[in-house]
Amino acid sequence: MTCFKTLTIAGSDCSGGAGIQADIKTMSALGCYAASVVTAVTAQNTLGVSAIEPVSPPMVAAQIRAVMDDLRPDAVKVGMVADAATVDAVAETLLLYKVKHLVVDPVMVATTGGCLMRPDALDAFCRQLLPQATLLTPNLPEAEMLTGITIRSVDDADLAARLLLRRGCRQLLIKGGHREGTEKTDRLYVDGRQVAEFTAPAVATRHTHGTGCTLSSAITAWLARGLSLAEAVGAAKGYVTQALQAGAALEVGRGQGPVNHFFAPEKLITL
Repeated sequence: MTCFKTLTIAGSDCSGGAGIQADIKTMSALGCYAASVVTAVTAQNTLGVSAIEPVSPPMVAAQIRAVMDDLRPDAVKVGMVADAATVDAVAETLLLYKVKHLVVDPVMVATTGGCLMRPDALDAFCRQLLPQATLLTPNLPEAEMLTGITIRSVDDADLAARLLLRRGCRQLLIKGGHREGTEKTDRLYVDGRQVAEFTAPAVATRHTHGTGCTLSSAITAWLARGLSLAEAVGAAKGYVTQALQAGAALEVGRGQGPVNHFFAPEKLITL
């Protein structure tokens, strides 16, 4: 028997709500076998981030090679890469492997407000990782940081998308979770134009810790399972909305708690 295999390359969240932990929970809940490469260790909880310690770039590269040479994952997700040396290690190592699906989530600021990417990493990220991405998944603040554009309208989002796509990434999902309103809309862009919108009702909850990690991991899992990009994004959007709804009443910590990743977990899918 074989199974759908995924890899997440990201930072560790010791409180379990975001980062590697959220990625593994999400991929597992969607029936995939999840491997992981830790790029940094963070001390954080539902109240904020108090410390970050990067894993050495050679060790990050060694982890990637160990997984890629043996497990051969069907899809890969890249999350937190804290500094330029780590970006270089991830990008250069992944370039050795022909990754069919590479979802890159530009994790720059935690939901609780802590900065997760050093200034020197941004240029390296745009030069090295962004062009390798099958899909880039910035939220509105991240899209603004990557482009220098203030996004207040659909036209602003379209302009930011065109700028990011010109830098080499093949497809782009600008997430609308930070926008006020009764609905949250994510916009998918391909070849410089918007091709799809994904709208879900806003969920009345403060427990949103790790939602970006969860969405990008869900997209990765669905791509590994063989869905098209638009299908994977739509299915992932639905999963996150249900996880937010199921987690609204959870009291995990004293601040912004996590979503409920296991509201309806699937068994490991084997072929």
